[in-house]
Amino acid sequence: MADCVLNVEDVSVKYPGRGGLITVVDQVSLSVNAGESLVIAGESGSGKSMICQALLGIVPGAGLVSGTRIDWKGRNLLGMDERGWNAIRGSEIAMVFQDPTAALNPLITVGAQIIDVIRTHKRCSRSEAKERAIESLRLAGFTEPAQQLRRYPSELSGGMRQRVAIAIALSCEPSMIIADEATSNLDVSIQAKIVELLHDLKDKLGLALIFVTHDLGLAAEIGGELLVMYAGNMVEHGPVHSVLENPSHPYTIGLLRSAPNLQSTRDNPLKPIPGQAPKPGSLGKSAPFFDRCPVAVEGVCALQRPGWSEVSSGHQVACHRYALNKEGEHL
Repeated sequence: MADCVLNVEDVSVKYPGRGGLITVVDQVSLSVNAGESLVIAGESGSGKSMICQALLGIVPGAGLVSGTRIDWKGRNLLGMDERGWNAIRGSEIAMVFQDPTAALNPLITVGAQIIDVIRTHKRCSRSEAKERAIESLRLAGFTEPAQQLRRYPSELSGGMRQRVAIAIALSCEPSMIIADEATSNLDVSIQAKIVELLHDLKDKLGLALIFVTHDLGLAAEIGGELLVMYAGNMVEHGPVHSVLENPSHPYTIGLLRSAPNLQSTRDNPLKPIPGQAPKPGSLGKSAPFFDRCPVAVEGVCALQRPGWSEVSSGHQVACHRYALNKEGEHL
């Protein structure tokens, strides 16, 4: 059985507001094994990026992270000081951000940026760091990696810049990579190549991978486990194939129905989810998806949060409708 490198229990992120603390991520639990992947999916504002930032101690502004534990290889990272975080970030857990243009310094060559990261985290000579930089670029898919060292980010395409960002993430040989919407700014063909690259690196290097996306189609390509989030809450999780083949939360079903596919035609149009996600702190005691749910249970969903129901082995859903009708009414 694969070793569990990350185990998160009941982690929340809150921000100070006029009436007290506002919850933006509410008691999220997850785990990732070495050599395996977890996809976190949901609309913008669902809290998927925020939980990843909490895992690296980079929650912006005055955000407060609390919970039972963020267990990284047996060490609880909750409450760790900045010196401790600096020893983890980059060297043990690396992050690939959504926009490589913003992540890369346009005034510094690719090689200088990778070498600087390596020498920040590893004790090595400049020549050793250069060799490691070349190897990282090769792993990231460059056929002539040594030539890329002298280039500036502006000389590269969007897909190549994202590969450089992946090379930087790989350069210190981390045990986990978090890819936060790492393909959303790329066209479909380049997107597929980056997803394939991340999938291959996970298998080849034994990396744990957290892949954040709003596209459930990409979740199918990554595989592994899938966690669906809405308004800062977990609503469904399980093996990717199980969740996509048998979606059981109305929100997951809505995401799938609103995703572009080859069957979409004028007679069979996409079905967007009506309404908008609630503002942080406005949920009260209701089920998170209550205001937008087409099958909300009257007198129940508005009054209390749902617990977890077992759909199949390892596949769970937080939905009153499912709990009340386990025979599987078609939603």
